[in-house]
Amino acid sequence: MIRPQHSSSVTAEPFLNGSSSQYVEEMYNAWQDDPSSVHKSWDVFFRNASSGLPPGAAYTPPPSIASSVSTSVPQPLPAPPVDITTTKNIDDHLAVQAIIRSYQARGHNIADLDPLGIAAADLDTSVPAELMIASYHLDEPDLDRQFQLPPTTYIGGDQQSLTLREIISRLEGIYCSHIGVEFMFINNLEQCDWIKKRFESPGVMSMTKDEKRTLMARLVRSTRFEEFLAKKWSSEKRFGLEGCEVLVPAMKTVIDHSSAHGVESFVIGMPHRGRLDVLANVCRKPLEQIFCQFDSKLEAADEGSGDVKYHLGMSHQRLNRSTNKNVRLAVVANPSHLEAVDPVVQGKVKAEQYYTGDTDGKKVMSVLLHGDAAFSGQGVVYETFHLSDLPQYSTGGTVHIVVNNQVGFTTDPRFSRSSPYCTDVARVVNAPIFHVNADDPEAVVHVCKVAAEWRAEWGKDVVIDLVCYRRNGHNEMDEPMFTQPLMYKTIRKMKNLMKKYADKLIEDGVVSQQEFEEEVHKYDKICEGAYVAAKKETAIHNRQWLDSPWTGFFEGKDPMDCQKTGVEETTLKHIAEKFSEQPPEEGFTVHGGLKRVLKNRADLASSRQADWAMGEAFAFGSLLKDGIHVRLSGQDVERGTFSHRHHVLHDQNRDRVTYNSLNQLWPDQAEYHVCNSSLSEFAVLGFELGYSMTNPNVLVCWEAQFGDFANNAQCIFDQFISSGQSKWIRQSGLVVLLPHGYEGMGPEHSSARPERYLQMSNDDPDYFPPENDKFAIQQLHECNWIVCNVTNPANFFHMMRRQIALPFRKPLIVMTPKSLLRHPEARSSFDDMTEGTEFLRLIPDDSVASESPEKVKRLVFCTGKIYYDLHKERTQREHQKDIAIARVEQLTPFPFDLIRAELEKYPKAQVIWAQEEHKNMGGWSYVKPRFETAIRKEGSNRHVNYAGRHVSASTATGNKQPLPFFVLLRYPGLRSTECGLQSLLQSIAPYLCKYC
Repeated sequence: MIRPQHSSSVTAEPFLNGSSSQYVEEMYNAWQDDPSSVHKSWDVFFRNASSGLPPGAAYTPPPSIASSVSTSVPQPLPAPPVDITTTKNIDDHLAVQAIIRSYQARGHNIADLDPLGIAAADLDTSVPAELMIASYHLDEPDLDRQFQLPPTTYIGGDQQSLTLREIISRLEGIYCSHIGVEFMFINNLEQCDWIKKRFESPGVMSMTKDEKRTLMARLVRSTRFEEFLAKKWSSEKRFGLEGCEVLVPAMKTVIDHSSAHGVESFVIGMPHRGRLDVLANVCRKPLEQIFCQFDSKLEAADEGSGDVKYHLGMSHQRLNRSTNKNVRLAVVANPSHLEAVDPVVQGKVKAEQYYTGDTDGKKVMSVLLHGDAAFSGQGVVYETFHLSDLPQYSTGGTVHIVVNNQVGFTTDPRFSRSSPYCTDVARVVNAPIFHVNADDPEAVVHVCKVAAEWRAEWGKDVVIDLVCYRRNGHNEMDEPMFTQPLMYKTIRKMKNLMKKYADKLIEDGVVSQQEFEEEVHKYDKICEGAYVAAKKETAIHNRQWLDSPWTGFFEGKDPMDCQKTGVEETTLKHIAEKFSEQPPEEGFTVHGGLKRVLKNRADLASSRQADWAMGEAFAFGSLLKDGIHVRLSGQDVERGTFSHRHHVLHDQNRDRVTYNSLNQLWPDQAEYHVCNSSLSEFAVLGFELGYSMTNPNVLVCWEAQFGDFANNAQCIFDQFISSGQSKWIRQSGLVVLLPHGYEGMGPEHSSARPERYLQMSNDDPDYFPPENDKFAIQQLHECNWIVCNVTNPANFFHMMRRQIALPFRKPLIVMTPKSLLRHPEARSSFDDMTEGTEFLRLIPDDSVASESPEKVKRLVFCTGKIYYDLHKERTQREHQKDIAIARVEQLTPFPFDLIRAELEKYPKAQVIWAQEEHKNMGGWSYVKPRFETAIRKEGSNRHVNYAGRHVSASTATGNKQPLPFFVLLRYPGLRSTECGLQSLLQSIAPYLCKYC
């Protein structure tokens, strides 16, 4: 609560509280310019203070107070006596200033926001004490006194003073009517003053007759569209906009005014509520295409499994008639998982801004629509807000519109949030919040204008809270009276907004009854015409609903031809040289430990060898040379979780002075963005997915700090990445890097859960595809994503470059190593990355076992770093001749052809799958049926045996003792519990001497 200034505990100067300091300073500036321009009491005070007296002595208190205060300060200079009447006048003026500020800060709490007149938007029906004049020792007679207006308000316009009655009347009209403005928490006085000016200035909300007619026409479209759908498809779910029809004119106002400020492209994210209406009447999606989605008999004419109509996206360019400029509107397809699309939209906007050179966010912007329950309930909203001002994630402000129908499915707001408003989450980024009664369309239009101007002026987020209602249930088949009987009794008596506003305009003489009816008839005729056209369609065209079209990318390409991924050795040497050198800037001090890292890189390169960090740098650097933009994002990616990458060097003596060698490779190279993110998985992965959707010629990578933490973003994997192409015809080349490996670090730092990504893969375990020279790329073309666990830098290099070399785009999930980053054997020769080399889906055994395959007793397949453990044990125990080890580098699509070839090569060998993960995890459940399919194709009666840990609920223990892999390979029937390794070894010790 605001403390009343007039009753300050500072006895000598009651007007010098901190909250009055701005007012006093302005009075002092005025006094300096012209002493006669201020009240004589202020003149006395400032003359005394200027003579050197402290503030307490400079102020002459009234006799009744001064007589009770002993003071030893020097007597003030002679001045006109100040009587108690003058002192009360000062106190009362300060009280009025406090009242004005209270309305600015708390007026929204008593605003008339609910169209139903049932509930308070902030869940509190009480009136704050700060808004009662009695709290300031003012009473009825004071209402008709004149008070000078402080410079902290614009309610007076050209008037310098008003009666208190008029002051309160104007403040209530501004802050307590159909608009509630939350902004005084913003810690920027200039921004607060900007907002005051746009709501307090007299006449600021006035609209011309033409503007009112346009508003009515937009309401006609949004209302009649829903009524048309209800009439034609009464039993279909459509999640209509009834009760918040004003959303359409609201969005069009934001677009109109943003277009006037230079915005050319709008990316929209929204839930299901009102989506079809927005597609039809904001984006102008052809109505016949929308109506076709209601015909269940129509089959898709192109690829994709499709999705329900209220999830679909689109991209469309049209003329904005308000500004006579072309604008592009894209609605991003999204699942039913509320708010999950928010970061995806922001990433798409960021990429569009990059490719259009829109560095300040003036040409491309995002508009996000929310539901009230989801906005306060879903954590990704908070995560996305906290990306809004980060250098590599900011998009220059988002306009958020909350369709606040005051119920979440069946749950009342008092049970769905703990905050007063559903929008309180936005306060964390100092976003102004404009609450508005959705049944006052002119008020809605005004706040939308201000929101668009705010974004254009300040480049920051802003929230519009459309307090409305939901005329039907959660969907059209739902019965809301079960749970909200009183609310829906009121709703059923409500006349729709279109009719109410039309009646008002007719009464005011803005339009005639005939003009209104003609507007309705005109739109009804449009809908009927589209309905007839839709009936003639014979198929649904999914590509008409693509939200991110890649113009020209697929044209003129052979979809079964992948470009080569090897590069010239001169390119590798140049990258290695730059990646190993210290910053050329004079005076740049590199950390001593990093100097050794750079020297080791140079030594490694001189021997034509590459470790993991070098292999990654080769992939990125060679793509940059080819003009491919590369973006690597995630927690701590600049250095790398395991301190291996060091793409950004920091000067040890100067703050914020850095050097990125991969951005200094060639003068005409593409840009490399390496971005330390906020500590978020859900929002950041969604952001990078959105970034990858905009342009196919970019390598976008998200790296988890540990693969274990990726499940915080499981919704993005499940609903967007793995199924996005099937549902929405949306391709993405996003790369997800998940550090994975059992190294005794416990259950939260060991497993990226590869089994989950494999389980979501769409290749058929029982089908062996026809073998031909296009086998590998045909598999890639048909898969939903690629899952790899590679074992050397060269294969990592080829795998990353293949993402761009393919004539299409697929997501790539990679289990990346930890211990292999510095493993002396996990290195690759330059020869494995030069021209003529390529990605190896399977790396066969190259030991002496491969020279006499008929003598091999066990053929072991594995994936990832376990290969090095197996190889070490095999060598130490001298079993190179009778055990062959093959590495499956690409798990999905499954390399059936290469597996079959290995099986045929070793006809007498027992087939084993070895993994470090527990039996119910890792690759076993995925590979087992596929191995059986390959074995059937090979024609033998062999079976694949499992070697590894036993089943477990937890991914790992904290035990650092390694798994006795070799024993398990010798005896596949044995199972390790990891906790009982010693007893396991003891139980089979007699056999070790005989057979090992």
